[in-house]
Parts: sequence; structure tokens; C-alpha cells
Amino acid sequence: MSNLFESALGPFKKAAEKLKLKEGYREILTNPERALVAYIPVKMDDGHIKIFKGFRVQHNDACGPSKGGIRFHPQETIDTVRALSMWMTWKCAVSDIPLGGGEGGIICDPHDLSSNEQEQLCRGWVRQIARNIGPVQDVPAPDVMTNAQHMIWMMDEYESLSNGRYPGTITGKPVELGGSLGRTEATGYGVVYMIREALKEMKIDIQKTTASIQGFGNVARYAAELFIEYGGTVVSVSSWDQTDKKAYSFYKKDGIDLKELLDITDRFGSIDKKKAEKLGYEILPGDDWLTHKVDILVPAALENAITKDTVKNIKESVKLIVCGANGPITPEADDILDKRGVIVIPDFLANSGGVVCSYFEQVQSNQNYYWTKEEVLGKLDNKLTDAFYKVWELSQRKKIRVQDAAYMIAISRVVEACKLRGWI
Repeated sequence: MSNLFESALGPFKKAAEKLKLKEGYREILTNPERALVAYIPVKMDDGHIKIFKGFRVQHNDACGPSKGGIRFHPQETIDTVRALSMWMTWKCAVSDIPLGGGEGGIICDPHDLSSNEQEQLCRGWVRQIARNIGPVQDVPAPDVMTNAQHMIWMMDEYESLSNGRYPGTITGKPVELGGSLGRTEATGYGVVYMIREALKEMKIDIQKTTASIQGFGNVARYAAELFIEYGGTVVSVSSWDQTDKKAYSFYKKDGIDLKELLDITDRFGSIDKKKAEKLGYEILPGDDWLTHKVDILVPAALENAITKDTVKNIKESVKLIVCGANGPITPEADDILDKRGVIVIPDFLANSGGVVCSYFEQVQSNQNYYWTKEEVLGKLDNKLTDAFYKVWELSQRKKIRVQDAAYMIAISRVVEACKLRGWI
């Protein structure tokens, strides 16, 4: 499997060449400002002590406090966290919000931990890094296999240590305790805002398009929901099967029924295969989501979904790929897609709805004044549409790939912030 940090460096290097960025600037932007490693002791339910290893990387905070998720994953690595923190810097910059890039991770599988053990892990992680996070330093949020409950445990631990109330320390919280309305839908909806605007520029009617989506988590579900609402047809989604420990694709030529699939999905996000088959779905191998004859592909699960080996399975009918996941396309596959004329909306632009709405949550929490859902989603749509057209205009004017234009805009903004602060 491709090293995710190397995948993150590839597009940056290309954009740096186009910008004629000085070598010193490149060194600053390819290395994080801080990389923390924490060893977290947890008393397990059977009484023994287990040590969990965690990370927090703060890539660049020239534009504002670091912002980024905290993920639980059994294969978590420092390189993955470094890559995601770098992408978050570009994500905040391309969306033009006053935040920098950060990311965290703990090596664990929450499916194997009780609620009590997960709570101890969350609180222990905060105790280890409390000096380096906070509403004006670094603001964590949910990521892979973490949720609003984890965020509340983390916020409560931080507030206990700080002897105050600081809801702006963490985003992705429940609405009842300072979360933002619209946050649940934000990333998936943002993906579809990108699809909507790209199709307009491509002179394609969204109501006549079909899409295949990798994943059936939060991003995939809400992307499917809004895409169908706009009149598009989703023919396939993929889902991780917790029992079999592998993914399956669920295909229906005439289009999926989102509600009926959600009705047969368990709390881990696994779709019941037998029930799906009775409802008329073909149950296919997990990678088959990218083999269908569709107009649009949306990788919305984990990284490295499209590689130089799997890209050949993508049909000629595919005109647009919008990256809902982080790092779903390797650099080699990206080059092949470019030669085929497929337009790719990169992850740090396409899935930036989550961090933009997290920024809105942070603003609301710090002000202790909250907006309606309609206000949140309206502001989100305006922000992302504006970001899309700034990138699209540059890509058309310079005759470069959309992802190269997005990187050039993001990198230029961060470099300018570093210069203004006198760092470089």
C-alpha cells in the first residue's frame, strides 16, 4: 500500500514547481511545526493496564489555530497523521477560513473496547496533550471511528484540567452541548455542492447522471441523499461488513433506495447482505463500486481507493471523480486519470464541508450564540461554491488540472501568511 505521506507530498511538489516556490519555503511546508507522540495508560474492564499509542501533528498554524480530526484506527501511523495534518492546512486555506492544519490518531479498534474503556482512552489522550490544544491553539474534531460522544468526553476532560468552560476547544459535539446544526450533513453535502457546480461547468444536467459511491458512512450517506434530492441516480454504495471483516458493494441498476438500505444497516455501518439481496441488490466484492458504467465516482471511505492497479477498472463513461475521502487516489492513478480526461475534484477541496462547518461551530461556541440549520447550510453552500469557482477559474485560465489549481491557491495563501508573520 502506498505511504499516505508520500501521496500527500506528490501533488504539493507539483504545485510548488508551478509556483516556483523557494526551496526553504518547501522545507517549511513539507514538515510539521510539531509532532507529538503520547502513550496512554487505560485500566481495562478486566483490571489489567494497557498502553495505547497516540499522535497529534500540528502542520502549520500561520493562518490560525490548528484544526483537524482525531481518529481511532488499528493501523494508524504517524505518517498517516502527518499527511492528514498537511491536507488539513491546504483544506482550510483553499476554503479561506482562518485555521491551520492538524490531525490526531490513536492506535486502537473501538469495536474491541467497551464504552468505559473508550472514555478512559479519550480522557487519557487529552491529559497527555492538553498543553498543546485549546480554542486558540488546536481544535480537534471527530474522524474515522470517533463520534460526538468521544468529543464530549475530550471536551469535559479539557475543561476539568483548565477549570473553566471552553466549548470552542472541540468541534463535532452534540448539538445539546455546543455542537452546530448541519454539522452531520456538512461533508457529504459539500461533496455534492462540488458535483453540482462541476457539472454546470461541464454542461451536464445532474438529473441525467449516475454515480457510484465508495462507503456507507456519514459522508457517503449524506452525499447520496443530496445527490438523489437533486435528481441524480446512485447505483452503488459499498459497506464494510463487521462480521466478515471486508467490504461489499451493493448494486442496483435503477438506483438505490437510501432509506431502505439505512433500515437494514447496523450501528457499525454494515448493510445486511441477505436482506439487501431480497430487496433486489446485487452483492458484489468491495472494490466493484468503481467498475460500474456511471458518470461520477465518489470515493468516500479510506485512503488509496484508486491506485495504478485499480484505475484500469474505471469505465470510460466516468467523467468526474469527487473525493469525499482523504487521499483516495494515488499520484500514479491521478496521472492516468488526467490522461483520460477525467476531471478530479481533490479531497481537500471536495470534502472541506466538514472543516468549514467545524469552523462555524467553533465561532458559535466561542460566541455562545447559535445559528439555525438553514443558516449553517446556506453559509456552507456559499463558502464552498466560492472556493470551487476560485479554483475552477484558475484551472481554466492556466489550463491546468483542478487539483493543481487548488493546491496553488492553498499553498500561496499559507506562504503569504508565513511571510506576513515574518516566519520566512
